[in-house]
Amino acid sequence: MNAIELLKADHEKVKSILAQLSESTDRGIKKRTDLLAKLEMEITIHTRLEEEILYPAFKQAGGKDEAEMYYEAKEEHRTVDSLVLPDLKVTDPSTPEFAGRVKVVKELLEHHIEEEETDMFPDAEKLLGKEALEALGEQMETMKAQYRKDAQAA
Repeated sequence: MNAIELLKADHEKVKSILAQLSESTDRGIKKRTDLLAKLEMEITIHTRLEEEILYPAFKQAGGKDEAEMYYEAKEEHRTVDSLVLPDLKVTDPSTPEFAGRVKVVKELLEHHIEEEETDMFPDAEKLLGKEALEALGEQMETMKAQYRKDAQAA
């Protein structure tokens, strides 16, 4: 699977978890807690794949516009990973505050996904080409399997 296809499949998984989380009710505390843990794991692995494999290759192959996209995408990751997700994790899942924070995480991630899929990924396909994307995809699959193994061992 090439890198872009793999990342798009991850995006679909994240959007599905976000939809389930948004539709959950304040009575579904266990469901919300489980979905949040799933979301965090998917986002953590996905972010590492992008930041350690695709983004550097994309930035290196491109020019000023690509460098700008690279830094914007990394900043969006930082916002979710360092600010929004940690706040959500310490919020009581039975409260309206939790529902509000889920909505913000969903909006941020959907915006980020849309930008990647409409701007960055098509640009990366042109700049990197099929062969490089296949090689990056293989690296990602290996790294993803290792991260999942590490997460289960922890």
